Amino acid sequence: METSPSIPPIVAWVGLDWADQQHVGRLQASGSAQVEAFVLDQKPEILRAWVQQLRTRFPGGAVAIALEQSRGALLYALMNYDFLVLYPVPPRSLAAYRRAFYPSGGKDDAVDADLLLDFLRKHQDRLRPWRPDDALTRQIRLLVEQRRKLIADRTRLTNRLSAALKEYFPQALEWAGELASPAACQFLSRWPTLEKLQQASRRQVRDFYHAHRRLTPVEWEDLQEQIRKAQPLTSDLAVVQSWALVVPLWVEQLRCLLPALERLDTALQQLFQQHPDHLVFDSFPGAGEALAPHLLAAFGSDRERFQDAAEVQRFSGIAPVTQRSGKTHYVHWRLACAKFVRQSFHEFAAHSRHWSPWASAYYQQLRERGVSHHAALRALAFKWIRILYRCWKDRTLYDEQRYQQALKRRGSPLCLALLSQEVPA
Repeated sequence: METSPSIPPIVAWVGLDWADQQHVGRLQASGSAQVEAFVLDQKPEILRAWVQQLRTRFPGGAVAIALEQSRGALLYALMNYDFLVLYPVPPRSLAAYRRAFYPSGGKDDAVDADLLLDFLRKHQDRLRPWRPDDALTRQIRLLVEQRRKLIADRTRLTNRLSAALKEYFPQALEWAGELASPAACQFLSRWPTLEKLQQASRRQVRDFYHAHRRLTPVEWEDLQEQIRKAQPLTSDLAVVQSWALVVPLWVEQLRCLLPALERLDTALQQLFQQHPDHLVFDSFPGAGEALAPHLLAAFGSDRERFQDAAEVQRFSGIAPVTQRSGKTHYVHWRLACAKFVRQSFHEFAAHSRHWSPWASAYYQQLRERGVSHHAALRALAFKWIRILYRCWKDRTLYDEQRYQQALKRRGSPLCLALLSQEVPA
């Protein structure tokens, strides 16, 4: 079988089905029809011993391993061995392959290991060997992914607090301020009910607002009067006392989460500034401190990973899927994709409208044609990916004026919209 010039001759193929506790594998040596079965425990010393056995048994060649993941404990354990060539198989691809042979829908680790080995042997030319990004890029990617999860946790907690307060203490939504703030957390910890707030002394309330919010004497007196005259939304003790116990629990979670997010953001920015591509992604309008690292993580450091911008558009799910059968023509959005990457491009497109005149004009054109908000953002992200890809590939900074000049040279319909559009603030 042909191999890439950068990969030594393949002397053995392995299909490895990953699991939390044990990995079921199948191995076939080059030139042999025999398929060997094995099971590995998810323990570092066992994995190292197995890799050493492969090195001893197959010296001078590469061992190709197909596994159903592009990240995780098993891949991280195997990625540092230069004679192992890893081929991540997308779960959906393996599922479709499994259905072709087992239409009943049954799933078994041993069967998946057999299928992975078969998939690798017969379709190696359709798989791309996995090449890890450099350590700095991988660290940034892990941090931006975890940051998004923490932001989702913060949103979930503030939504819960907001819904709860509306049921028994709606005044707190105004008096505590932004719920995702240390001040609101302190307010709700001290006074989780209207009754407790009204029982607090004038000095206690004044000290709180003096520490967290600047109020004029008139505003302060007006606030005191509001608190004194406020009436509870409900007098049902079952409701009030239940929420008075639950709300402080959510507040404590939020109080721990907020400073942790700040520390993560600081560390992420320090790492991002050390990356050789940080100036490229910083140059894009609307990227900012939050989204520039996301864009960097979406592309990575391997300039050979994507052969063209269309591949990035498909990988991210921004490019739609077209299905044709006879006279039927159906276009829908892509479900099998890297959803974190898709969200990153979607968010960047949304922010870019406020900083890039052509992006704002293009979005407005689509909206005027009746395109929905999110569909218009995906279309805008589709155009941005072509620009991002070229700047990333060539290591060049984005220039808004240069791009607008290119639009004029091509006679783009956007030029007329740009002439009549006010430049966004």
